[in-house]
Amino acid sequence: MQVGEVCNRDVVIIDRNDPISNAAKLMRHHHVGNVVVVEERGDERFPVGMLTDRDLVVEVLANEVAPESMLVADVMSFDLISVKEEESMLDAIKRMRDKGIRRMPVITAAGALAGIITMDDLLDLIAEQLADLVVLVGREQRRESDRQP
Repeated sequence: MQVGEVCNRDVVIIDRNDPISNAAKLMRHHHVGNVVVVEERGDERFPVGMLTDRDLVVEVLANEVAPESMLVADVMSFDLISVKEEESMLDAIKRMRDKGIRRMPVITAAGALAGIITMDDLLDLIAEQLADLVVLVGREQRRESDRQP
């Protein structure tokens, strides 16, 4: 299964020059733990960073920095790790595991933002597939029981 088939296409985005308070408000309003920082080029948006709720806590609150004095660019991560739509779900999981990240922007072949894939999304999908296998085993057992004289 390709990442593009399972990723969330509704991505909460922000500009690097926005105040971090805007990012926090977006996260609260959309019930998400991150915003993807994008740069607009024509009609497309290209991911250039990520800002998470953890970034806000560790970099701003824990350091007792005045939030109103900071922009998204001051706190966001620039070493963005992404995955292409055509890549397999297993490759995405391995990359997330290897890099120790819970979320990755999904990009087109041209590098534009297409969606986001999160650990929670992947866990939901895998749990659903495992539940389907459990149902399969139960049906197989019933089928065998029905055939016995």
